[in-house]
Amino acid sequence: MRPFETVRYGPEPAQFGQLWPPTGVAPVVVLLHGGYWRYPYRLDLMEPLAADLSARGYAVWNLEYRRVGTPGGGWPNLFHDVAAGLDTLTGLAGRGLDLTRVAVVGHSAGGHLALWACAARTRIAPALAVSLAGVCDLVEAAGQRLSGGAAMELLGGGPEEVPDRYREACPTLRLPLRVQQLVVHGTEDADVPFEFGPRYVAAARAAGDECELLALPGVDHFALIDPASTAWAEVAARLDDWRNGVTAPASPDATLG
Repeated sequence: MRPFETVRYGPEPAQFGQLWPPTGVAPVVVLLHGGYWRYPYRLDLMEPLAADLSARGYAVWNLEYRRVGTPGGGWPNLFHDVAAGLDTLTGLAGRGLDLTRVAVVGHSAGGHLALWACAARTRIAPALAVSLAGVCDLVEAAGQRLSGGAAMELLGGGPEEVPDRYREACPTLRLPLRVQQLVVHGTEDADVPFEFGPRYVAAARAAGDECELLALPGVDHFALIDPASTAWAEVAARLDDWRNGVTAPASPDATLG
C-alpha cells in the first residue's frame, strides 16, 4: 500500500500533489521540488524527504506544477499552479492537517517558489518558509545565466525585457514577505552559488523580515534533499523546533561544520 494519496487540484496532467496524511492532527509541510523549473524534473525528487517528514509526524503535501517544457508550463501558469496547490489544502483539513501551522519547504527552484508562495495571494498563510539552496534572486540568476538562462526561460525574457514579471516572480523584489524564513545553503553548491543565500538574507532582514541563514560548509547542492545526510538532519531539527514552538536565535547565523 502506498504511503501517500495522489490528489488532483486541476485538470492538467501536472496539477496534482501527494498527500502524506498524519496520524491524528499535525502541522503541514508543503514540499516544492527543484530542477530549474524545467521538465523532466518531478516531485519524486522530494519523495525521500516526504517519507522522512511523514515518519516524524508531519502531514506532507508534495506538490507538482507545470514546468517549462510541458504544455502550458512556465510563466504564468507555473505560479498559478503553486498558488492553487496551496489553496487545495483548505479542502483537506478534515484529513488531520493543522492549517494554522503550515511550513513551505523548497529545494533549488523550489526554494524560490517556497519564498514566492509567502507573497502569493492564497487562502493558506504559511507560518514558515524554508529555502534549501534556493534561487532567491531571479534578476541575479538571469544575469549569471544560471543553468543556461533558466530564469529567462521561466519568465520569457530578461529583467529589462519583462520587468513586471520579475517584480511579480522574484522573492527579493517582493520583500518584505512578513513570514519567518530559514535560508539554507551549502558552500560547495555548484548549481546555485552559495552567495545567493547570504545576499537574500541580508535583503530580507533589511526589509524587516525574520530571516535566518544556515550556512553549511563543504555541503553540495543535493545533500540538502538526502534524508540520510547531516545537512538534512539539521534542517529537520529546525522544523521540529518550529513545530514545538522553540525560537531560534536571530544571530549569529548558524554554521554546520
